[in-house]
This record gives sequence, C-alpha cells and structure tokens, in this order.
Amino acid sequence: MLDSITSTAGGWIDSLWDVINRVFIFDARYTLWLEGLGNTLIIAFFALIIGLVFGFFLAVIRVFHGASENPSWILRILNRITKIFVTIIRGTPVMVQLLIFHFIILVSVRNGVLVGIIAFGINSSAYASEIFRGGILSVDKGQTEAGRSLGLNYRQTMSRIILPQAIKNSLPALGNEFITVLKETSLAGVIAITDVTRAAQQIRGRTFDPTPLIFLAIIYLIMVLFLEFLIGRLERRLRRSDQR
Repeated sequence: MLDSITSTAGGWIDSLWDVINRVFIFDARYTLWLEGLGNTLIIAFFALIIGLVFGFFLAVIRVFHGASENPSWILRILNRITKIFVTIIRGTPVMVQLLIFHFIILVSVRNGVLVGIIAFGINSSAYASEIFRGGILSVDKGQTEAGRSLGLNYRQTMSRIILPQAIKNSLPALGNEFITVLKETSLAGVIAITDVTRAAQQIRGRTFDPTPLIFLAIIYLIMVLFLEFLIGRLERRLRRSDQR
C-alpha cells in the first residue's frame, strides 16, 4: 500500500516537473513569460496613473460646472466636451478603442507598449472621472457650508475639506477600477504587444498544450489578490485615521 502511494506521488511529481520544464524552462521560455509580465505591469501601472490624473481633472470640470450658478463659457464648453468624451469611451468596447488608437490615432507610433498605455489610460479616465464625481457629490453639503463659514473660498473648501473626503469615499470603487484595468491589459496582444497573455498563447502554440493558460490564470489571480491586499490595507489605515 505504501509503495503504491509512493509510486503515485512520484508519478505526480514527475508529471508536474515535465509540465514546468515544457512551459517555463525548455528553450528558455521563462524569458517570454518575464517579458510579457513586465509589459503587462508597465501598461497597467502607467495606464492607472493616466486614468487617475485625467479622470480627476474631468470630474473637477463636471463638479465645478454643476456648482456654478452662472458658469463661464469656457467652463460650459469644457463640461460639454467632458460629457461627450465620457459617453463615447464608456459606450464603446475597450478592444475597439485599442484598435482605433493603434491603427488610426497613433498609427505613426511604433512602440506598442506606449500605445497600450495611452489607450487603456484614456479608457480608465472616463470611468475614474465618474467615480471621483460620485465621491465628491457624496460629501454632505453641510461640509461646504462649514468651510465657507470658516472664511474659506470655494476652491479652498474643495481642496482642504471636500476632496480629501471624496477620495476616501471613492477608494473602494477606485480599487475595482484598478483591478479592471489590470485584467483588461490581457487584450494588449491584439495589437501585437507581448504581454503575459500573448506569451502564454505563444507557448501554447509551440507546445500544443493548454497548460500555459492555467498558469496564466494563476498569474493574474496572484496579481489581483496582491492588489486587493494593498487596497485593503489602505482602507484600514484610512478608517483608523477617522477614529482618532
């Protein structure tokens, strides 16, 4: 009985080693994985930066326009452009946007990673703008009145009282947006970027073995869990600061 169990365990270990060797080690295929993972992280990181910065700017335009009794013509034009932009980006698939950026808008750009960063960043900014706008509007109006009663003007009230609370309120939704952008980068391969998904597909094509797709799912799961861990720690730290 013991010999049978040992033999079975040994067979499983040999099979696992054979899979690892075929998927990662043979012909230095781990370099393809590392290149793909590096490109995925680069695209996701910088796309998130663009999404947050540009999305925040768009949200401020919408909020300032809504709060102004008599907005200037510049603010009215910017608000209209912002609404049209958000509607178009949220109403079209991210893959279509990626293809448009690659073959039309940025056709002269030869760096596929840069195209991916811009395309995913612009897409993320539309969603981030609505998240920020919702967070700002969720702050009680009494906070604005309290700031004005302290002698602060509208901009000072927004920057010192409203926006810190709005960002804190928006954090859970922003965390979901971070995870969404990370997973959406798996589409980067459609414009010939060697991301981690494309790397897995190339190895699958060479080995005629679907196992690389299982490893791909595990890699994405690990990245998402790590991101959830960081977001959770940040949320707990913010809650502790509220209790002081």
